Amino acid sequence: MKKTIILIILVAFLGSACSQTQGEPITPTLTIMTHDSFEISADLVTAFENENNVKLSFLKSGDAGEVLNKAILSRDNPLADILYGVDNTFLSRALESGIFEPYDSPLLADISDDLKLDPQNTLLPVDFGDVCINYDRTYFSTNNLQVPGSFEDLLDPIYEGLLVMENPATSSPGLAFMLATISHFGADNFLSYWQDLAENGLVVVGDWSTAYYTNFSGSSGHGPQPMVVSYASSPAAEVIFAETKLTESPTASITASGMCFRQVEFVGILKGTKQRQLAEKFVDFMLDIPFQQDMPLQMFVYPVNPGAVLPPEFTEYSNIANEPAVISPGMIASHRDEWIASWQNTILH
Repeated sequence: MKKTIILIILVAFLGSACSQTQGEPITPTLTIMTHDSFEISADLVTAFENENNVKLSFLKSGDAGEVLNKAILSRDNPLADILYGVDNTFLSRALESGIFEPYDSPLLADISDDLKLDPQNTLLPVDFGDVCINYDRTYFSTNNLQVPGSFEDLLDPIYEGLLVMENPATSSPGLAFMLATISHFGADNFLSYWQDLAENGLVVVGDWSTAYYTNFSGSSGHGPQPMVVSYASSPAAEVIFAETKLTESPTASITASGMCFRQVEFVGILKGTKQRQLAEKFVDFMLDIPFQQDMPLQMFVYPVNPGAVLPPEFTEYSNIANEPAVISPGMIASHRDEWIASWQNTILH
């Protein structure tokens, strides 16, 4: 009986060993948690997977705030190895959570210091974009109306009811635009400006899609507002996605000093990853030229690597702000909720 049992165990062991020898080697999986707007070309994914013998899994988890919340709540049992999509409005909160491991990527040497907002390199900059007012060129030319060049200009009665924006409590561009006014007027005075803007017919909606595709006249051609809070890359998108070929974008951005807020998005390696080496390679991959050049037409953001060549549509039809509004991530983290609540009480009461 004992000989029979030993023989069965031996056969099972040999069968298992043979199966492992003859079968394909186990391929590790690297999971990247991202916001819902993340996109990447399939050929880049395949190239990274083949070069590093890994399977990439992208876990889309909501907007930037939702992604960070999920990562913090799952810190004891991480859902991913890497998190991409935290921006500078949530940077301090992300760093204080202690869920990331620092990584000094050699690619950081190529990136401008003004985009490196974490001295410890716990979160590394990947891309940036400017939130600005976009306007309908045809409306302004047809009505012989001058494009406003400052926040104060927007209070002129000639612009009454012409601006639509997103609620800062529910929308990232809405929050960014509110922060730009705080940078300009100061935390003690910005609410009085917003009160005046509301009295001049400001329209507030819940999200960017509604603002841009329903209210804005420059995109759908049917909305009532010729100005919308959007991105400096939106005019390029209008050309790229036009049903008929365009030689000029129907929209443009107001990039006057201080009127745009620069959003920087970061990537970080989550504590507890069992794929640290692969995670480092993927962070390097995100900062290197192929991925950086892929981003503009995938997510309509600007690369942080100055060696990345922009698509011609970006160069011709969109402009970044030379003097964007600046508020430190620490200041935003300390007052964001308070500012949003005050804004809502003032504008949506």
